[in-house]
Amino acid sequence: MVQLETAPVELDVSGHVARVRLNRPAALNAINREMDRALGDIWGQVDNDPDIRVVILSGAGDRAFCAGGDMNDPPTGHDGLSFGGGLTGIGGRLRPLRKPMICAVHGHVLGLGFELAMCADIVLAADDAIFRLPEAKAGVIDHCGVVHRAIRQLPHHVAMAMIVASEPLTAQDALRFGLVNACVPRVDLAATLDQWTERLLACSPLVSQAARAAALDGLDRPLSEALAASYPLIAGYRHTADHAEAGRAWRERRAPFWSGH
Repeated sequence: MVQLETAPVELDVSGHVARVRLNRPAALNAINREMDRALGDIWGQVDNDPDIRVVILSGAGDRAFCAGGDMNDPPTGHDGLSFGGGLTGIGGRLRPLRKPMICAVHGHVLGLGFELAMCADIVLAADDAIFRLPEAKAGVIDHCGVVHRAIRQLPHHVAMAMIVASEPLTAQDALRFGLVNACVPRVDLAATLDQWTERLLACSPLVSQAARAAALDGLDRPLSEALAASYPLIAGYRHTADHAEAGRAWRERRAPFWSGH
């Protein structure tokens, strides 16, 4: 019997939603060079497709969203991109997504997998998810950019316990500290993901993308500069069909129909 090879990362596009799934469950979805290359190609495809409005990232199998980088075949960055196909900014050029991304995690969320989850705009966690930075306990550290996101997105001493002692963070505590948007039983994760996807699809895709870009750009500036800055996507929105549709829908007291143009 001939066994067909499975893709290390699966991409399914349906309607306005791109579903990206890490697909090495036997290796706990640890990211090797092939997966990293595939992610880089997928993020480029997703960003260049104007019909895609929402990206969903998840992991195959029952045990892990992602156990980090594969120590037997570690990612090295593809075409100069940073790890994670360019999303993380570690080990190469940062290429952030323009589209909003939801990440659904379960089981082990370790190292580079933790970092990928934190690159998302919305994080949904099954109640069995465990976040961990294993570097200190494993005695391995290289391009450890994840610590910079952890210290910014978690309370100081919670992050430091993860960084210096590899202390785990449960999904329940991740919700309590604001790291995730929801913590639900594993059986409810898919339904919760669908609910959040519908919430995003109900919004103007151009406004979501413009506001997202402005918010992230403003993080690199003092508040006074961020408030005074001009943001091209916001400025350009007033000339779009969706801007005109928003006005019509308001006057006609109906839900708007977004074209994404």
